[in-house]
Amino acid sequence: MTRNALVTGASRGIGRAIAVRLAADGVGLIGIHYGSNRAAAEETARLVESAGARAVLIGADLGEDGAKAAAEIAAAWTEAALAGDDGLDILVNNAGINGNQELHELDPATARRVLEVNLIAPMFLTQAVAPHLREGGRVVNVSTGYTRVAAPTHLTYAAAKAGINNLTRSLAAPLAARGATVNAVLPGVIETDINADWINLPGPRAQADALSVFGRIGTPEEVADAVGFLASPQSRWVTGETLDVTGGSAL
Repeated sequence: MTRNALVTGASRGIGRAIAVRLAADGVGLIGIHYGSNRAAAEETARLVESAGARAVLIGADLGEDGAKAAAEIAAAWTEAALAGDDGLDILVNNAGINGNQELHELDPATARRVLEVNLIAPMFLTQAVAPHLREGGRVVNVSTGYTRVAAPTHLTYAAAKAGINNLTRSLAAPLAARGATVNAVLPGVIETDINADWINLPGPRAQADALSVFGRIGTPEEVADAVGFLASPQSRWVTGETLDVTGGSAL
């Protein structure tokens, strides 16, 4: 049976690279979730189809009510992607927003949206699809290297992703009963659109380059390679783990 996958936040950046990598690895059907940029999601779909997979687009705003949006995504996956067969092989909880704020800048609306997108939505989407994970299923969460260092400029974001790390560990045992694994990747600074407003400035880029022992910023494809392993049959004996994909940052 051909495997299928659902990737949230797949319209650009890391999510797009993950979707394309899974297609290249032989995953036959990929659900591409997007928040608002349908044109970007359509481009991801084109790339996925060029790699040999079938793509289905699923739009949902995770920021207002993450649990409700998760239910909508799960329902759309069943109806549009599989015509009633709601089985799932791979779930990648990638969607996220930064909401970078220091303590004195915190406001409830921004903090709530960051938590809804980065923690509440993936938690409830995993709940919604867990009963339908096929034997040997894979759940891969995209966290952040900020959870391994102090992150005073990204308080809510880092706190939400720390919750994702603990969720990853906590779900490993319950989902193992179905032969499924649950793991997370922790990217560092990555060359994506979300970072474009500051990463292309000479000073910040030099500082970001210097964080990695390799002296450069990572690419979405390098994160996707790690996700590709965790989503593959070869990762069957790895679960409850957080894999650092920061290029050796803060060593």
